[in-house]
Amino acid sequence: MADLKEARVPDIGSSDVPVIEILVKVGDTVAKDQGLVTLESDKATMEVPAPFAGVIKELKVKLGDALSEGSVIAVIETAGEASAPAPAKAEAAAEAKPAAAAPAPVLPVEKPAPVGGRSVLPGNAPEGDVPPQVRPPFDSRIVMPGDAPYASPAIRAFARELGVDIHQVKGSSRGGRIVREDVSAYVKHALASGARPTGAAQAAVGGLNLLPWPKVDFSKFGEIEEKPLTRIQKISGANLARNWAMIPHVTQHDDADITELEAFRKKLGEENKDLKITPLVFQIKAVVAALKKFPQFNASLDESGEKLTLKKYFNIGIAVDTPDGLVVPVIRDADKKGLLDLAVELGEISKKARDKKLGPAEMSGGCFSISSLGGIGGTGFTPIVNAPEVAILGVSKAQIKPVWNGQEFAPRLILPLSLSYDHRVIDGALAARFAAFLAIQLGDIRRLLL
Repeated sequence: MADLKEARVPDIGSSDVPVIEILVKVGDTVAKDQGLVTLESDKATMEVPAPFAGVIKELKVKLGDALSEGSVIAVIETAGEASAPAPAKAEAAAEAKPAAAAPAPVLPVEKPAPVGGRSVLPGNAPEGDVPPQVRPPFDSRIVMPGDAPYASPAIRAFARELGVDIHQVKGSSRGGRIVREDVSAYVKHALASGARPTGAAQAAVGGLNLLPWPKVDFSKFGEIEEKPLTRIQKISGANLARNWAMIPHVTQHDDADITELEAFRKKLGEENKDLKITPLVFQIKAVVAALKKFPQFNASLDESGEKLTLKKYFNIGIAVDTPDGLVVPVIRDADKKGLLDLAVELGEISKKARDKKLGPAEMSGGCFSISSLGGIGGTGFTPIVNAPEVAILGVSKAQIKPVWNGQEFAPRLILPLSLSYDHRVIDGALAARFAAFLAIQLGDIRRLLL
């Protein structure tokens, strides 16, 4: 007897993730853990593996479908010959599939729907259904009638984040489906042409009228090499451009005396030689203490700019530099973990980030981010707030400086702090208090026990 089983999407940490590639077809023999489809979220691309070996009897998804945990991908025959009822079931499914794909009859709607090049108003629809031959295969109008844009929920959300009216975007994928690159290209074209945005984009950016992007033939001046951006750089670039354009940034700078902290860190390192204890773990603990003291920093502003969500949990995003670009994994419940626990987890997620093994769940849910350049250099910078968060801490390189102690100048290890914040939510006085409190916590780590 054949055993027909459904291959479902496991917990992927996100919902409504679009299918960008189907790796198998009906009739293929697959091994356990072999990839079935490729999903692409806002933060990662992942393959969904087969939970068991067998033969693909039926595919339940198509390109562009948005999948969540539990969604059925395929029906797999795991062993033996197909039983009699199975072909009948497959035949019934095959008969039902074309019926589902056929265009629905024209129904009365408030907005005219274009059919055969002309508008059909309520009450004057042509007799009978529109023949499917009128439209080419995979035409987006079959699945998205009228003027509705053909795009997955994830792409619609991406367009909203950038302030783009998705009705203005032309899809380039099969059947006219709108993909992420189409939205990014629309934004780039609007900025390069200096055109005034329309709809949601105009409301979001205030109708910026920019000069066209300069076009230069650099080869006229010398030898050049063109190198495409990595996927991570493309995604983060669009997010950073949106955040910089839509969030009114202000950066508050302060210094923390970490002389005693550094001495204690080195002593911990000597006692735990198998564990790398970096200054970042202390910064995480200090940030958590500051978020508890100033809850307005542990918040998110909704897209309307009218409602603030205050969070009661403390998930800290850590910017990690990888060969392909910057990624921000999240340490969850940082308030419930000790310094050594944080050191272990920080080492693990940093390695996974460099090995490109971070999942969507490990890069979501952050409350506040830390971008540390202390291992490289610099005396200060302006980190860009990672929406929907309202603040981010930038850390530069600590240096020995002479500090007046009331009697003389003494050498002290000073750590520069750069706190960028959303001025719609946080005012300058509150930011100064937050930065000063943070410096005090790092200056005397005993306070973290209070």
